[in-house]
Amino acid sequence: MASELTSEEILRYSRHLLIPEVGLEGQQRLKRASVLVIGTGGLGSPALLYLAAAGVGHIGLVDFDAVDVSNLQRQIVHGTGTIGARKVASARQRLLDLNPHIQVDAYDEPFTSANAMRIANEYEVIVDASDNFPTRYLSNDLCVLTGKPNVFGAIYRFDGQASVFDARVGPCYRCLFPEPPPPGLVPTCAEGGVFGVLPGVIGAIQATETIKLLLGIGETLIGRLLLYNALDMTFETVKLRKNPQCKACGTNPEITALIDYNAFCGVPGVEHPYGAGAAGREISPQELVESLQDSSPPEVIDVREPHELEISHLPGVVNIPLGQLAARLSELDSTQAYVVMCRSGVRSAQALDLLASAGFRKVKNLRGGINAWAREVDTRLRVY
Repeated sequence: MASELTSEEILRYSRHLLIPEVGLEGQQRLKRASVLVIGTGGLGSPALLYLAAAGVGHIGLVDFDAVDVSNLQRQIVHGTGTIGARKVASARQRLLDLNPHIQVDAYDEPFTSANAMRIANEYEVIVDASDNFPTRYLSNDLCVLTGKPNVFGAIYRFDGQASVFDARVGPCYRCLFPEPPPPGLVPTCAEGGVFGVLPGVIGAIQATETIKLLLGIGETLIGRLLLYNALDMTFETVKLRKNPQCKACGTNPEITALIDYNAFCGVPGVEHPYGAGAAGREISPQELVESLQDSSPPEVIDVREPHELEISHLPGVVNIPLGQLAARLSELDSTQAYVVMCRSGVRSAQALDLLASAGFRKVKNLRGGINAWAREVDTRLRVY
């Protein structure tokens, strides 16, 4: 792509051109730049919009999902008109509408160790806007191995984090988090929720850091972790140090190629989304209806939080939030048959594992949770 700015681009970027730290040369540098954004959701949306508006000449989008109405509370790159469309197609359409002078390449595929090198090869900065630990470790190791900066962001409910990991001059993500947390310990946004404007703040910070890197201006977050709390409206920074023993960027690195990150993080494969033998431990909504008519029906345990029951609930169920279940096992009878349920089946699958490890043998997980029940059994209930 030619770096010379057209008359239309000069007018479009005029507010940049007035800043000495950017100017004509800096704007031309942005036009020559290339950035890959992993994820087009809550964090990716604001990051992508600001990178496109700033005139980053080549932007790559990688995601493997479709736009859902529940995304629109925070994923502002999408709209009502693209519900059901592939996210990368929806985002690409919006970015080119915002700035037709840039190139936007879409990768509608999972970002894995099998394709990461191929996808990231032509981009100079990687923006990690993902929402899961396997992708975070993958993007980190990819950047360490290829010598690229990794612009990191993470969000949960009202809290956000941001940093820039560049193993050439500072620590990497593994220096801070050598090992992933146990599976299920940290809820996803789909399970725990997220304040809608929070990813806007963190995603905009990621875009800011990316543009500073491309322009070579200011002081980036390399060697610092930014912590943001939306409820308190506080920002804090924590200094980070490179770990000489780091398996990725240390003195004697053990990771010299990309690995199986789902296995590393203990995340089940797609064929068994709730762990080994999931099919035999699940019960469908219709099967539960029939079981509740038996002479010895199972007892239903809802492991959602109390405030979720205000949205939708089944009468007669026992509410024990997942975080309290281990401490309240004494309230349950290990000889009793139980069905555990939550919103979509993820938390209840974790509850099933906990109960099974404690000796409960007659336990099943309601497949799809109360949302599946609302779609298949009682359509009067709200889906959320």
